Amino acid sequence: MLYQVSHAAKYFGADPVFEDVQFEIKGNEKIAIVGRNGSGKTTFLRCMCGETSFDKGNVSMAGGTTIGYLAQKQLEDDHLTVRETLMQVYTRIFELQKQMNEMEEQMVTEVSDRLLQQYARVQEAFEALNGYNWESEMMTVFTRFGFTAADMDKTVGTFSGGQKTRIAFVRLLLSKPDILLLDEPTNHLDMNTIVWLENYVRNYPHAVVTVSHDRMFLDRTSDVVYDLEYGRMTRYTGNYSSYVVQKQNNIERRQAAYERQQKDIARLEALIDRFRYKKNKAAFAQSKIKYLERMDKLDPAADADDRSFKATFVPRLKGGERVLDVKDLTVGYDQPLCTVNLSMRRGDRVAVIGDNDTGKSTFIKTLMGLVPPLSGTWLLGHQIEVGYFDQQIAQLSGTKTVLEELWDEYPDLDRTTIRTVLGRFLFSADDVFKTVDMLSGGERVRLSFAKLLLKEANFLMLDEPTNHLDIPGKEALEASLSGFTGTLLFVSHDRYFISRLATSILVLDGDGARFYPLTYSEYMEKQEAPEEPIQTEKPAVQKPERTEMSPESRRREIKRIEEQITETEALLEEKRELRFDEEYYHDYRKMNELEEEIDTIHNKLEHMYEQWEKLNQ
Repeated sequence: MLYQVSHAAKYFGADPVFEDVQFEIKGNEKIAIVGRNGSGKTTFLRCMCGETSFDKGNVSMAGGTTIGYLAQKQLEDDHLTVRETLMQVYTRIFELQKQMNEMEEQMVTEVSDRLLQQYARVQEAFEALNGYNWESEMMTVFTRFGFTAADMDKTVGTFSGGQKTRIAFVRLLLSKPDILLLDEPTNHLDMNTIVWLENYVRNYPHAVVTVSHDRMFLDRTSDVVYDLEYGRMTRYTGNYSSYVVQKQNNIERRQAAYERQQKDIARLEALIDRFRYKKNKAAFAQSKIKYLERMDKLDPAADADDRSFKATFVPRLKGGERVLDVKDLTVGYDQPLCTVNLSMRRGDRVAVIGDNDTGKSTFIKTLMGLVPPLSGTWLLGHQIEVGYFDQQIAQLSGTKTVLEELWDEYPDLDRTTIRTVLGRFLFSADDVFKTVDMLSGGERVRLSFAKLLLKEANFLMLDEPTNHLDIPGKEALEASLSGFTGTLLFVSHDRYFISRLATSILVLDGDGARFYPLTYSEYMEKQEAPEEPIQTEKPAVQKPERTEMSPESRRREIKRIEEQITETEALLEEKRELRFDEEYYHDYRKMNELEEEIDTIHNKLEHMYEQWEKLNQ
């Protein structure tokens, strides 16, 4: 056992953050800790690394185990260059290199078995620390975080606060602790860097514990998930997707057990009422009363915190078919960032993705008239009403209450309507009388969504809408937007969110702007697929078109396809049922293979339906 804590508890004043927590790390496990904002995930990491301590609990750790946490690794000296700062983690390699050099000089005049054995031991330790490749490793990790080779020789003090945090992150990764603690590691990273970090974490030779709201990152990096809920921790084996299925199964089993228990209680209470006043049955009734008193009552509500906002964005007007036409629109500030051509029709859902500083938010701001264009034009369609969400505007401030903030923007609505809308976004009872300054980041985002809901726009432009939302909040937003009948244009780094909503992808990068009429998974498949070789041979002679089928042949073909559809639908249902089989939801690799098989069968079924429809036309 690498690390173990039992019966751990932490309190803020008299209020428990978590209690009686059991947590362990075996070998090089990749562990995710998930839970709502404020559930204590970061506090738990800080207790693990020693920044603070558990108020109760027993901690045991293998001797010599090192723990690395980003908050511990702040940059101490702004006057050092980045190279000097990062080279500090290689001190042991330099010591071993010095010993090897000294022994090599000694071997010129002295050759002995003792010296050769000593040199072999030092060289083995040197190689184990990647001593021959430390410099290329350092440069690879550094440049993957958006820096250039020239940045290596700049002093730390010349970088912004966010850049310093990324440099500290690089140094933490290079130090390779036995337990690597990552708290929201994908924040402020672009997609390419996140994908690289996923591979790094997967192949990291030691244990990793990650707290993150990035579901796709957790899905691809974790093999164990701890769910921190109501101050308790539950361990699930498998990745994030496997955890979701297992947890839902647990909830359903718990609900079934609760319903069975309620039936038992009702039956026992009926027996008690029937026999408690009969002399020959009074003892029997008393025994059942004591049995009920001792019974550990199940409460299904304690199994899952399902609080999430529930709202549907409904446009006031349907709007024209043509929603947005963008022609040679160059956006930027002092210099151009990108030039975009884009045409959107009603119902389109376009995700804007790309590296940092490529103009994604600037493009949206230009369409909203907040940033003047450098050149080009854009035009909104007939009766198109725009609703805009901005990650910075969403961080409201002021002394107004939540109720006043929303009501002042929509003064024609009555109090009941305003409070109903706020209730949908989890502002209930006295929450509506909180001042905006007192709200958390997630609460301010929810208040901004309440404003957006009341606007009833048919074209939503959203700039990083999932920032500051926990996983249940993201899922609630996805559900709300999934039923939206209007048009969506949104910027996001959240790949899971994009894959759930986007029907098209607009990529902004150093090569310009490129539009793909593909879902996110289709886009990624296209990026990962090798390019088709250019056809240089003489094209093949075109085959004659197929002659029209006879009516009888057509009927036979239709019947054959219908039989295939019936068989395939049965197979699809059979495979879907396996999702709830313990063999699969306890093994995320098997679950992933099953999901791929289900997708393949589903695609075949779609193709059969297309054939069937063509034959019936």
